[in-house]
Amino acid sequence: MGLHDIIVLMADQETWEALGRLAEEQAGYITTAQAEAIGVHRNTLRDQAREGGRVERAGRGLYRLRFFPRSPFDHIAAAWVQAGPDLAVVSHESALELYGLADVAPGDVHLTLPRTYRHRRAPFGVRFHRPRAPLQEKEIRRVQAVRATSPERTLIDVLEAGTQPEQVELAVRQAIERALTTASRLRAAGATRSQIIQRRLKRLLPAA
Repeated sequence: MGLHDIIVLMADQETWEALGRLAEEQAGYITTAQAEAIGVHRNTLRDQAREGGRVERAGRGLYRLRFFPRSPFDHIAAAWVQAGPDLAVVSHESALELYGLADVAPGDVHLTLPRTYRHRRAPFGVRFHRPRAPLQEKEIRRVQAVRATSPERTLIDVLEAGTQPEQVELAVRQAIERALTTASRLRAAGATRSQIIQRRLKRLLPAA
Protein backbone atom coordinates (compact mmCIF):
# COMPACT_ATOMS: atom_id res chain seq x y z
CA MET A 1 0.00 0.00 0.00
CA GLY A 2 1.41 3.36 -1.07
CA LEU A 3 1.52 6.61 0.87
CA HIS A 4 -1.43 8.00 -1.07
CA ASP A 5 -3.58 5.00 -0.18
CA ILE A 6 -2.65 5.35 3.50
CA ILE A 7 -3.58 9.04 3.47
CA VAL A 8 -6.93 8.27 1.84
CA LEU A 9 -7.67 5.57 4.43
CA MET A 10 -6.75 7.91 7.29
CA ALA A 11 -8.94 10.68 5.89
CA ASP A 12 -11.81 8.23 5.46
CA GLN A 13 -11.41 7.03 9.05
CA GLU A 14 -11.42 10.60 10.37
CA THR A 15 -14.58 11.36 8.40
CA TRP A 16 -16.38 8.34 9.82
CA GLU A 17 -15.22 9.20 13.32
CA ALA A 18 -16.70 12.70 12.88
CA LEU A 19 -19.95 11.18 11.67
CA GLY A 20 -19.98 8.83 14.63
CA ARG A 21 -19.46 11.66 17.12
CA LEU A 22 -22.36 13.62 15.65
CA ALA A 23 -24.64 10.58 15.59
CA GLU A 24 -23.80 9.80 19.23
CA GLU A 25 -25.02 13.29 20.15
CA GLN A 26 -28.29 12.47 18.39
CA ALA A 27 -29.13 9.12 20.01
CA GLY A 28 -27.31 7.27 17.23
CA TYR A 29 -29.12 8.87 14.29
CA ILE A 30 -27.89 11.02 11.42
CA THR A 31 -29.48 12.44 8.29
CA THR A 32 -28.15 12.12 4.76
CA ALA A 33 -27.67 15.90 4.64
CA GLN A 34 -25.61 15.87 7.85
CA ALA A 35 -23.47 13.00 6.58
CA GLU A 36 -22.79 14.77 3.28
CA ALA A 37 -21.85 17.95 5.14
CA ILE A 38 -19.24 15.91 7.00
CA GLY A 39 -17.97 14.34 3.78
CA VAL A 40 -19.80 11.01 3.52
CA HIS A 41 -21.63 10.75 0.21
CA ARG A 42 -25.19 9.40 0.19
CA ASN A 43 -24.07 6.52 -2.04
CA THR A 44 -21.51 5.55 0.58
CA LEU A 45 -24.25 5.60 3.21
CA ARG A 46 -26.37 3.30 1.09
CA ASP A 47 -23.43 0.92 0.67
CA GLN A 48 -22.73 0.95 4.42
CA ALA A 49 -26.40 0.20 5.14
CA ARG A 50 -25.98 -3.28 3.68
CA GLU A 51 -25.52 -6.26 5.97
CA GLY A 52 -22.34 -5.88 8.00
CA GLY A 53 -22.03 -2.14 7.28
CA ARG A 54 -21.58 0.68 9.75
CA VAL A 55 -25.12 2.07 9.55
CA GLU A 56 -28.69 0.94 8.98
CA ARG A 57 -31.46 2.78 7.20
CA ALA A 58 -34.00 4.21 9.64
CA GLY A 59 -36.25 6.23 7.34
CA ARG A 60 -36.24 8.56 4.39
CA GLY A 61 -32.92 10.37 4.48
CA LEU A 62 -32.21 8.94 7.92
CA TYR A 63 -29.63 6.43 9.14
CA ARG A 64 -28.64 4.94 12.47
CA LEU A 65 -25.28 3.69 13.72
CA ARG A 66 -25.65 -0.07 13.52
CA PHE A 67 -24.05 -0.87 16.87
CA PHE A 68 -25.40 2.09 18.85
CA PRO A 69 -27.31 0.86 21.94
CA ARG A 70 -31.07 0.57 21.45
CA SER A 71 -33.47 2.68 23.50
CA PRO A 72 -37.21 2.56 24.18
CA PHE A 73 -37.23 6.14 22.90
CA ASP A 74 -35.72 5.40 19.48
CA HIS A 75 -38.96 6.33 17.72
CA ILE A 76 -38.86 9.77 19.35
CA ALA A 77 -35.17 10.31 18.58
CA ALA A 78 -35.64 9.29 14.95
CA ALA A 79 -38.51 11.72 14.43
CA TRP A 80 -36.58 14.50 16.16
CA VAL A 81 -33.44 14.08 14.05
CA GLN A 82 -35.44 13.74 10.84
CA ALA A 83 -37.28 16.98 11.60
CA GLY A 84 -33.99 18.78 12.29
CA PRO A 85 -32.25 18.41 15.66
CA ASP A 86 -31.28 22.09 15.78
CA LEU A 87 -34.82 23.10 14.89
CA ALA A 88 -37.23 20.67 16.54
CA VAL A 89 -37.82 20.11 20.25
CA VAL A 90 -39.64 17.06 21.65
CA SER A 91 -42.69 18.34 23.49
CA HIS A 92 -46.16 17.68 24.89
CA GLU A 93 -47.02 14.01 25.52
CA SER A 94 -43.77 12.79 23.93
CA ALA A 95 -41.82 14.88 26.44
CA LEU A 96 -43.92 13.34 29.23
CA GLU A 97 -42.83 9.97 27.87
CA LEU A 98 -39.15 10.96 28.01
CA TYR A 99 -39.48 12.13 31.61
CA GLY A 100 -41.44 9.02 32.57
CA LEU A 101 -44.40 11.08 33.77
CA ALA A 102 -47.99 9.79 33.81
CA ASP A 103 -49.05 6.79 31.74
CA VAL A 104 -49.59 8.39 28.36
CA ALA A 105 -48.76 6.44 25.21
CA PRO A 106 -49.08 8.99 22.41
CA GLY A 107 -49.82 7.63 18.97
CA ASP A 108 -47.73 10.39 17.38
CA VAL A 109 -44.38 11.91 18.25
CA HIS A 110 -44.98 15.50 19.34
CA LEU A 111 -42.42 18.08 18.20
CA THR A 112 -42.40 21.84 18.61
CA LEU A 113 -41.07 23.92 15.71
CA PRO A 114 -40.68 27.67 15.23
CA ARG A 115 -43.85 29.31 13.91
CA THR A 116 -41.97 30.32 10.75
CA TYR A 117 -42.23 26.66 9.72
CA ARG A 118 -46.03 26.63 9.94
CA HIS A 119 -46.40 25.48 6.32
CA ARG A 120 -44.17 22.45 6.79
CA ARG A 121 -46.13 19.20 6.72
CA ALA A 122 -45.49 16.65 9.45
CA PRO A 123 -44.65 13.12 8.28
CA PHE A 124 -46.85 10.19 9.22
CA GLY A 125 -46.70 9.46 12.94
CA VAL A 126 -45.48 12.95 13.85
CA ARG A 127 -47.41 15.98 15.08
CA PHE A 128 -45.94 19.46 14.83
CA HIS A 129 -46.75 22.25 17.30
CA ARG A 130 -45.93 25.84 16.37
CA PRO A 131 -46.47 28.22 19.31
CA ARG A 132 -46.88 31.93 18.67
CA ALA A 133 -43.97 32.73 20.98
CA PRO A 134 -40.76 30.79 20.26
CA LEU A 135 -39.34 28.48 22.90
CA GLN A 136 -36.75 30.10 25.12
CA GLU A 137 -33.48 28.35 25.91
CA LYS A 138 -34.51 28.02 29.56
CA GLU A 139 -37.50 25.97 28.37
CA ILE A 140 -35.33 23.35 26.68
CA ARG A 141 -33.49 20.44 28.28
CA ARG A 142 -31.37 17.53 27.09
CA VAL A 143 -33.34 14.39 27.98
CA GLN A 144 -32.57 10.83 26.83
CA ALA A 145 -30.06 12.28 24.32
CA VAL A 146 -32.63 14.54 22.61
CA ARG A 147 -33.75 18.15 23.01
CA ALA A 148 -37.03 18.32 24.92
CA THR A 149 -39.14 20.94 26.60
CA SER A 150 -38.49 21.51 30.30
CA PRO A 151 -40.75 19.80 32.84
CA GLU A 152 -42.57 23.09 33.48
CA ARG A 153 -43.13 23.84 29.80
CA THR A 154 -44.17 20.24 29.13
CA LEU A 155 -46.77 20.18 31.89
CA ILE A 156 -48.27 23.52 30.91
CA ASP A 157 -48.35 22.46 27.25
CA VAL A 158 -50.22 19.21 27.90
CA LEU A 159 -52.63 21.00 30.23
CA GLU A 160 -53.41 23.50 27.47
CA ALA A 161 -53.46 20.90 24.67
CA GLY A 162 -56.21 18.83 26.29
CA THR A 163 -54.36 15.73 27.46
CA GLN A 164 -56.62 13.62 29.69
CA PRO A 165 -57.07 15.56 32.98
CA GLU A 166 -56.25 12.55 35.17
CA GLN A 167 -53.00 12.05 33.27
CA VAL A 168 -52.04 15.71 33.66
CA GLU A 169 -52.86 15.54 37.37
CA LEU A 170 -50.71 12.43 37.73
CA ALA A 171 -47.84 13.97 35.76
CA VAL A 172 -47.86 17.14 37.89
CA ARG A 173 -47.86 15.14 41.13
CA GLN A 174 -45.04 12.86 39.94
CA ALA A 175 -42.93 15.76 38.69
CA ILE A 176 -43.14 17.52 42.07
CA GLU A 177 -42.54 14.32 44.04
CA ARG A 178 -39.46 13.53 41.94
CA ALA A 179 -38.16 17.11 42.29
CA LEU A 180 -38.28 17.69 38.53
CA THR A 181 -40.06 20.94 39.28
CA THR A 182 -41.85 22.84 42.05
CA ALA A 183 -45.27 24.37 42.44
CA SER A 184 -43.79 27.88 42.32
CA ARG A 185 -41.94 27.16 39.08
CA LEU A 186 -45.11 25.76 37.53
CA ARG A 187 -47.06 28.86 38.59
CA ALA A 188 -44.41 31.04 36.99
CA ALA A 189 -44.47 28.98 33.78
CA GLY A 190 -48.26 29.22 33.60
CA ALA A 191 -48.37 32.96 34.24
CA THR A 192 -48.19 33.78 30.52
CA ARG A 193 -51.08 31.46 29.58
CA SER A 194 -54.79 32.22 29.58
CA GLN A 195 -56.80 32.71 32.75
CA ILE A 196 -58.55 29.40 32.09
CA ILE A 197 -55.23 27.52 32.04
CA GLN A 198 -54.04 29.35 35.16
CA ARG A 199 -57.21 28.34 37.03
CA ARG A 200 -56.84 24.71 35.93
CA LEU A 201 -53.22 24.73 37.03
CA LYS A 202 -54.10 26.24 40.41
CA ARG A 203 -56.47 23.33 41.09
CA LEU A 204 -53.66 20.85 40.40
CA LEU A 205 -51.08 22.44 42.68
CA PRO A 206 -50.73 22.30 46.47
CA ALA A 207 -51.82 25.45 48.23
CA ALA A 208 -49.15 28.14 48.39
